[in-house]
Amino acid sequence: MPPPPPPPTPKRDVVWIDGLRGIASVLVVTAHICRSLFPFLVSPAMSDTLPPTLFQLPFLRCLVMGRASVAVFAIVTGYVNSLGPLKKSRAGNADAALAGIAKSAFRRFGRFMIPAIVATVISWLACQFGAYRVALAADSAWIRDTSPRPSTSFAGAFYDLYKNLWTTWIDGGNDYDKIQWTLVWLLVGSMMTYLSLFALIYVKPRWRMLILAGAFCYKWKAHDALVGFNIFCGIILADISIDPDIAKIASAHPYIQAIFSASFIIMGLFCCSYPEEHPEWTRWSRNMLQFGHWIFPPGAEYSRFYPGMGADLLATGVMFNPTAKKILSHRFLCWMGKLSWPVYLLHGTLIRTVLTWVLFGASVRPPQGTDQDGNQLPPGWLPLARPWVIIFAIPLFYVFLYRVAGLWAQHVDPWCTRITQEFEDLVFRDDAKVEKPLLLS
Repeated sequence: MPPPPPPPTPKRDVVWIDGLRGIASVLVVTAHICRSLFPFLVSPAMSDTLPPTLFQLPFLRCLVMGRASVAVFAIVTGYVNSLGPLKKSRAGNADAALAGIAKSAFRRFGRFMIPAIVATVISWLACQFGAYRVALAADSAWIRDTSPRPSTSFAGAFYDLYKNLWTTWIDGGNDYDKIQWTLVWLLVGSMMTYLSLFALIYVKPRWRMLILAGAFCYKWKAHDALVGFNIFCGIILADISIDPDIAKIASAHPYIQAIFSASFIIMGLFCCSYPEEHPEWTRWSRNMLQFGHWIFPPGAEYSRFYPGMGADLLATGVMFNPTAKKILSHRFLCWMGKLSWPVYLLHGTLIRTVLTWVLFGASVRPPQGTDQDGNQLPPGWLPLARPWVIIFAIPLFYVFLYRVAGLWAQHVDPWCTRITQEFEDLVFRDDAKVEKPLLLS
């Protein structure tokens, strides 16, 4: 007589993760716009003697900081990629989980790399046809530094494209879209997730969580604040979210759960507020700097560790907070989450072209006069447009960006998926193409 099946795990709502990803993606765009137009916001105050502006204050500055968003992407990567295999493992279908891990790992390369290649080719074409000409003369250090110059020859243009397509996945270098520097690390994080699941899929849930916690601590001590410990945080949260015992304890103590989750959310947002530059200028950031000496390993980059730790605390608090999950499950935020990948790939190119044309294109480069020998100096940078133009242009840019991202999701993403699927059908064995029935649903 076969053994009785294990008790079913409680059905948990995971739609909120799309909402969290959607907010993270729009905050990345906001952070890059602020770096372009208002670079002083990366500091906690205007100077060590002047008071802060509104968006330099704790919590509010999370709206203009982008590093926590990268940590959120890593958490989401660990969470989403591990949730399905962990559910199958807990249901007694470890073999099916391993088959799913193998296929997901293979597909990840195509679904991750092909859209990035398309985005790079678009930026390369824009560069060669002079679309970044205004950006290279704009009075914005971030826009100028991230805008490539056209190649010097026809053959050189194709060589530059070939070189950047390779270096994107070697060291994160991509002259045509420097924002893609994170992609190689997120891809590594995905493979780290699959490898960890492969090694731990047969391990008992309690021991698996303990081993994952050890991996989290190892990545913490190894200074892997960009992706490493955030990936393992996502896997641990996925395992916790489907654990019936933890769900039973949380539902039996709603008040403790509410206090615990709200405290984690507040602490997480405060940690995400840590400034990238000049933390010594204000008391609150100076205290965080001193506290970091106690909790972070020697030589740690606090402007990476604090947002990473804050994102972990925030995601943990949200997962145990029904109200926060309900808010993040709103269909508008979920819609933003569905478009987060094309938004991330396209926003840099559109900032350096469309938004830059609107904010700097109508300006005239001011003369700089002559040097001591009477030679004419090159003109200055193109000045920023008037404030009323900025007020109207930036909201319209977001509308335009998400419209283009929607078109990408309708036409480019299915094409990339189809190419990946065709390559999978070409190289996979026949017995691997057929999904085996699961023992338990």
